[in-house]
Amino acid sequence: MPTPTRTRAYASPVDHVAYGHYGPGRLHLSPQWNRPLYPFQGRISADGSTGFRAEPGRYHLYVSWVCPYAHRAAIVRKLKGLEGVISLSYVDDERDGRGWAFRERRGADPVNGFTLLEEAYEATEKGYGGHISVPVLWDRRTGAIVSNHFPELTIDLATQFEQWARSDADLYPDALRPEINKLNAWIYHDVNTGVTRAVHAATEADRERERRVVVAALERLDALLSDRRFLTGDTVTEADVRLWVTLARFDREHNRGHLISERDLAGFEHLWAYARDLYRRPAFRETTEGLPAVWDEPHGRDR
Repeated sequence: MPTPTRTRAYASPVDHVAYGHYGPGRLHLSPQWNRPLYPFQGRISADGSTGFRAEPGRYHLYVSWVCPYAHRAAIVRKLKGLEGVISLSYVDDERDGRGWAFRERRGADPVNGFTLLEEAYEATEKGYGGHISVPVLWDRRTGAIVSNHFPELTIDLATQFEQWARSDADLYPDALRPEINKLNAWIYHDVNTGVTRAVHAATEADRERERRVVVAALERLDALLSDRRFLTGDTVTEADVRLWVTLARFDREHNRGHLISERDLAGFEHLWAYARDLYRRPAFRETTEGLPAVWDEPHGRDR
């Protein structure tokens, strides 16, 4: 989709000496912060009833290659064939105390020419002092953030742009929504955030407790996938997208040194084949970096 020609502007290099590490005052919010961690929670609707009508060319996604929650949005956009409807750009992989930034490695901000993602938050709410997160859905028309609330953002991408979607993939079908919602809830707690709690546990006792939660969840998923191709049946849904972003990072990030599980992902027979099955699909493969060649081995789940 065409965007205005702008001079490429980049943030200065990451500098932890000058700016510190990201977190204090942002991610770890002060006691005075009494709002949600992800406070911009606008919703897109096909009919415009939410105040943000689904329209081609109006919205832009700011995402990161390294953030699993932003990764979800990139996958859903591609699964639905919305590349020509919603534009997308990546922030730099690294951040200092200033938060996410635009640098040459991942490219400039093609919409606003911002050098720091913080500028998008400041443009939306002057004096914003909260967490600078991705994904961010930006509205060109209002010049402000619609949403940084990642759980609902992908639901809107999956359901509200049907008029322009180049794919008929139904990621959130009406009949399966109760099952998907239930899966999403426990996958988020036991897997998506479970790996983080295990890795960053303050004590060995805490680590062991959280580690057991994750391993039990992986075993449960492995059993579930023994008699179905995807989490809810024969087609990919929102639940598969949410699980994938952790599976793709499990061996190389979360479980390095077998910190969580004595088994690598390959040690879970059905879960490992399922992950490779998803990786064969362009929406997963082309939005994921750094996976080794073993991910291309036959998965044997064609039915």
